[in-house]
Amino acid sequence: MSRYIESDLKPFHAQAYHNGEFVKVSDDDVKGKWAVFFFYPADFTFVCPTELGDLADNYAEFQKLGVEIYSVSTDTHFTHKAWHDSSETIGKLQFPMIADPTGQISRNFNVLIEEEGIADRGTFVIDPQGKIQIVEITAGGIGRDASELLRKIKAAQYIAAHPGEVCPAKWKEGEETLAPSLDLVGKI
Repeated sequence: MSRYIESDLKPFHAQAYHNGEFVKVSDDDVKGKWAVFFFYPADFTFVCPTELGDLADNYAEFQKLGVEIYSVSTDTHFTHKAWHDSSETIGKLQFPMIADPTGQISRNFNVLIEEEGIADRGTFVIDPQGKIQIVEITAGGIGRDASELLRKIKAAQYIAAHPGEVCPAKWKEGEETLAPSLDLVGKI
């Protein structure tokens, strides 16, 4: 994938661990709603549970926005269950934990570290049309922030609902936006 933004979600079928059950998840489950694909290197590690715990703590806010979260690693759905059952932090997760043991989904998003068989820390926000609207990829030792992701999703949803407007830096819900025009050129 040479260009992420506005590219289509590629077809996939996977097993996931979700709310005490093994379930099947596919691209068809994602279409028609906002979604976050949250790739992380591996279960039973160090930065990953802090990130997933942060998402779990903010999950109700994502749900209020109509956003489903899909965490994804190259671990199996069995490993996801074992981690969920053994970790207090991971035990809080209410969103699907997708298993990608073949690395195909990670390859679809161009985040698979082939020589290690694990995914980079990649965050992708998909709109209801199945198009990628937000991408963030960080180095393995840099954890992500759910509150910043929520802010970005609110901005993406705002501009989707208000064509012709854009959200400036650090925009927060309820603040003024901009309407790009000739009158604004050189005035900001």
